[in-house]
Amino acid sequence: MSDRERTADEGADAAVSGGDGVDRRGFLQCMAWAGTGLVWTATGGVLLPRTLRPATAAEPRLDFSFVQISDTHIGFKGEANTDALGTFTQAVTRIKALEPAPAFIIHTGDITHAQKAGAFDTVAEALKDTRAARVFYVPGENDVFADGGKEYLARFGGPTGTGWQSFDYKGIHFIGLINVLNFKAGGVGSLGPAQLDWLKKDVESLSSSTPLVVFAHVPLWAVYPKWGWVTDDGEQALSHLKRFGSVTVLNGHIHQILQKVEGTVSFHTALSTAFPQPAPGMGEGPGPLKVPAEQLRRVLGLREVNYVQGRSRLAVVDSPLT
Repeated sequence: MSDRERTADEGADAAVSGGDGVDRRGFLQCMAWAGTGLVWTATGGVLLPRTLRPATAAEPRLDFSFVQISDTHIGFKGEANTDALGTFTQAVTRIKALEPAPAFIIHTGDITHAQKAGAFDTVAEALKDTRAARVFYVPGENDVFADGGKEYLARFGGPTGTGWQSFDYKGIHFIGLINVLNFKAGGVGSLGPAQLDWLKKDVESLSSSTPLVVFAHVPLWAVYPKWGWVTDDGEQALSHLKRFGSVTVLNGHIHQILQKVEGTVSFHTALSTAFPQPAPGMGEGPGPLKVPAEQLRRVLGLREVNYVQGRSRLAVVDSPLT
């Protein structure tokens, strides 16, 4: 795979938090659980749904696709899923069966559950066994809080050891951000001034017509700040991307599909392969949500993103494990 990868130079810091983001009605209007059979097609920054169906001869050939997998939580043993390794393995089997094979895989964090011994190796070896040419990682809070990120950064931190990264692939610029190294009280994500400065410099030489895909663990927009489902300096990060005509932001952390469009920026949170969490504000707080066993795989899954170069169209396909 011919790509350009860069990593930043220094660590992250802290800032302030924002408002609630969405109320219950707004959440229900923009939420799409996997299993509803929809493909979200983005044209000029506006998402439109169409029925999930086999491709037809009239449709353009995909230039490439990649997979987002998130919140695998290897080592989790709770009642919400007594076999998180098994459901992760099922997701890997799905990736192996994709035709055409994805160009690469993006993992948006919580690779492990509280850094259980051997969990990083389990995930890395399983994803190497897919036909994807490469796997790009960003950490979740479960991957770093036990040791401040030492093990994660030693494995995935890149040449400078920070883990921030960007690369180009077939005309799209990809940016991986880390917003959990200075995890705030209440679980609020933070990028910090050093990473924000790196992001500004990373994109300043790009044409505004370059499509961007940004990926991180905690959502960059205010999903539900009361539960920490926000990055306190996310708006500052997004301010550096406003001039671009197509920006897609992929996050994990909240274990459910939620989408939002602001101008030319589309936001997508992802399902977990381990367990669901409650909808924002519905319940006592975030955490593993137990559902009937026969429903579990309907709310776990992965995401395939398809791109046709020159058509300014990006399709986000969320697939449950059922």
